[in-house]
Order: sequence, then structure tokens, then C-alpha cells
Amino acid sequence: MKRKSKMTAGQSIIKGLKQALAYEQGKKTGARVHHMNAADVTDIRKKTGLTQSQFSKAFDIPVSTLRKWEQGNRIPRGPAGTLLKVIEWNPKVVMDALRI
Repeated sequence: MKRKSKMTAGQSIIKGLKQALAYEQGKKTGARVHHMNAADVTDIRKKTGLTQSQFSKAFDIPVSTLRKWEQGNRIPRGPAGTLLKVIEWNPKVVMDALRI
């Protein structure tokens, strides 16, 4: 009986990179693809009635990061994404809690 050899971490990474390149070229690879949707940060900010500068200051988010989110160049993740979801759900509650 032939043993299946284990793939090293490096080999696994290289395999994944090759699959990613093939996928980008439109080839079917069998790889799992996860699509991330950016929150509509502009609409969330506008619900608060704040400018980018004011929103940035109020929620301690660098204005450059906020701009990248609003332009779709970056996706808010982790606690930042959670905060934005709560602001979207009820901006007044968050602003009251932070006394903005």
C-alpha cells in the first residue's frame, strides 16, 4: 500500500498561490473562493450626519483609513467592521453611548 506523502507548509502555500493565479485567469481550480463585501461606509457615515473628518475623530478612525473604506480600497474587519454595523443599525445609540 502506497503512503500519501504529507505536503510541507511551503508546498501548500505554493499550491494555493498557483490555484489563485489559475482562478484569476478564469480557470476552474477546485479551490474555495470567499468573497468579502465591504460595508457601505459612506452611507453609514452619512446616517450620522458627520463629515469624514468628524466621523474619523468621533470614532477614532484615521481619516485615511475611512477614505480607503469609502473608496472600496480596503474592507473594515474585526472590531471596526462590528462598530460600523452597530452604527448602521442605530447611529444615535452609538453616538449617545460615546457622548458625541
